[in-house]
Amino acid sequence: MSRRITSLLAIAAVCVAVAPAPASAQVPKEPIDCSQVKCIALTFDDGPGKYAGTLLDTLKKNGAKATFFLEGQYVKSRPSYVKRMVAEGHELGNHSYSHPDFTKSEAGTIKSEIQKTQDAVKKAAGVEPKLLRPPYGLADLQVSDIAAEFGMPMILWTAGSQDWSSKNVKAIQKQTLAVAKPNGIILMHDWVKQTVDGMPSLIKTLKNKGYHLVTVSDVIKSQNLEPGDIYPVPEGWEK
Repeated sequence: MSRRITSLLAIAAVCVAVAPAPASAQVPKEPIDCSQVKCIALTFDDGPGKYAGTLLDTLKKNGAKATFFLEGQYVKSRPSYVKRMVAEGHELGNHSYSHPDFTKSEAGTIKSEIQKTQDAVKKAAGVEPKLLRPPYGLADLQVSDIAAEFGMPMILWTAGSQDWSSKNVKAIQKQTLAVAKPNGIILMHDWVKQTVDGMPSLIKTLKNKGYHLVTVSDVIKSQNLEPGDIYPVPEGWEK
């Protein structure tokens, strides 16, 4: 074999060796096991709010996941945010269409509120929520039975950020950090500007404390919830 051909073959071999592996050959990240690491689920109700785009930018920049309990009326008016939430790996939940108190509503109204939101989310993003958060976190046996009909467990929260009340960046951060705990589910709102403004610093602090910011489904995986179940179980709840 000539020296020239040998040299060309050597160059070709080097090029193959240093070429990046195709995307399909990349090793996927292992799913986070919240029984082995510290997890926390930030949840955002009543949206998508008008600041959702900024919040999604922050979550993406920090590699954090969240769960959005959406109102159908805002899904209908801001479908692009919903589509982006799904595309970027966040979880969607159903929070009714117009936020009535389900415990003061007729069965037909509750079913309509849930179904209209399911339909709106599917139209916007091609998926249907698997979790229900009843408005105000209020539920009774009728709501539980209807949630079961839709194949959904009901998800409340372990603690709230009180963002809707304080509307103060420092207060929201302080409260959230005070109630943060492993496998905690934190209630927040993406329509509160101060929540979104304080999120970069809050995420950084939570990560420094060892938390992985994950979806609700990651946190509740070990609970083996059935449709119609409620978690966390409220005091005095009987099914």
